[in-house]
Amino acid sequence: MKKMKLPNPGLRSALIKKAITITPDTGILDAIEVIQKYRIGRLVVIDRKFKPIAILTEKDILRSLYPLDSKPLGKLRVSDLMSKNLVTAKKSDSIYHCAKLMKQHDMSSIVILRDDDSMEGIVTKTDLVFNFLIQKTDPAKISDFMTHKVISVSAGDSLFLVESILINNKISRVPVLKNQKLVGIITHRDFIPARIPNRLGTFTDINELRDVWYSKIPSQFNVNQLNYTLTFRAEDIMSKNPVTITPTDDVS
Repeated sequence: MKKMKLPNPGLRSALIKKAITITPDTGILDAIEVIQKYRIGRLVVIDRKFKPIAILTEKDILRSLYPLDSKPLGKLRVSDLMSKNLVTAKKSDSIYHCAKLMKQHDMSSIVILRDDDSMEGIVTKTDLVFNFLIQKTDPAKISDFMTHKVISVSAGDSLFLVESILINNKISRVPVLKNQKLVGIITHRDFIPARIPNRLGTFTDINELRDVWYSKIPSQFNVNQLNYTLTFRAEDIMSKNPVTITPTDDVS
């Protein structure tokens, strides 16, 4: 795999995005609503002084949606699920340093701080990749950077199998095949609608479900939810018609 040197390796303001924030006492239902509204993969958790203290990711929320969890979802708070070991970088740090931190800590985003430790914003792995591409000076083909041994699932595979493949292989997305042809792709975000009843999954009013999620006797609902989840297959939640490229295309 080729290594790319950048003419401008610093963290530019255009690279640092404004973070969507929540507080530790925010309900998980509200956090789900924010993530779906903005179609983002993470929320930055701030304290009363507006300083970042943690990150809540789609993966954290997905774990809270397991059907046999003993605590009703409506009673869960962000503080119950957030990743507490916050890793940060300074605005004066380089892109290389941010990429190294992400790889070292196995994460896809990092909070950027000013000199006074207040939050400047957030940088994601996607932002770093895009920055590398726009700054590259030498021609490079997709084949120079792509993963050759691709892990895939079948359209008829169960969600539990697909999810286990993502987790066990530490990957964030997996292509879906049908008759050996690519028909879709699944990411962690695609599991959230399937883990909760249909109405929330189709982005309707989240308040309609609060009475159910706050139930003090959730056991029967959990059983029904498990049966509901078991009916789904990979083809039911995948994003269809994924964009494709060829190995000889330019990486930019």
